[in-house]
Amino acid sequence: MTADSSSEVAQLQREVNQRLDESPDDIDMEAPASIVSSETKYRGAIFHVDDMVVELKKRDGGAICIHRQIVRHPGAVVMLVRDVKRDRYLVEREYRVGPNGFAYGLPAGLIDDGESVKTAALRELREETGVVPDGEDSIRIRNIANTYSSEGMTDELSHVLGVDLDGFTQGARHFDRDEHVQSAWVTWDELKGVGLKGANSVVAIESEELRRLKSELGK
Repeated sequence: MTADSSSEVAQLQREVNQRLDESPDDIDMEAPASIVSSETKYRGAIFHVDDMVVELKKRDGGAICIHRQIVRHPGAVVMLVRDVKRDRYLVEREYRVGPNGFAYGLPAGLIDDGESVKTAALRELREETGVVPDGEDSIRIRNIANTYSSEGMTDELSHVLGVDLDGFTQGARHFDRDEHVQSAWVTWDELKGVGLKGANSVVAIESEELRRLKSELGK
């Protein structure tokens, strides 16, 4: 996001907030919330769950406390990977505990501590699919969206990326101990029709649909 676009968003938010402030709720939503207490109730291999009490300021100068639970989860990258020369895309399949089945998806993974989004994307692409770009000039990465999977229950922020490859090599894959992932190159129609249901994958597909349409109309 450029400085100009950032200032435009800030101005738009100010205008929208003025109208929102006309609603009857007595909470001052211009004042930051304060965490009164936070206790970890569960800790797993990837995420932990905190039980929190949060203080919200009121317009009359008072305050109220609300009770919330949050799933603390590292940020992630989700990649729509395109082989530009052959106009094909990477798709994956693996077990997902949410639907309790083997689900189709896009290459994705967690961002390690200290990693940039780009570094995490290239690492996960190499580990899960064995795909390694030929060099900096052979890859173009664009940001499609930064999305919370559920703002009401988790702080996980996913960076949805478009990854265009002009040249690459196909090497060995390297999985974590409990990770089992299949990957393959498919056509655009196959990718759209195979049945991706993950929210971030759907965001990526819809964005690519629009990009391809604009490209066709520009010819």
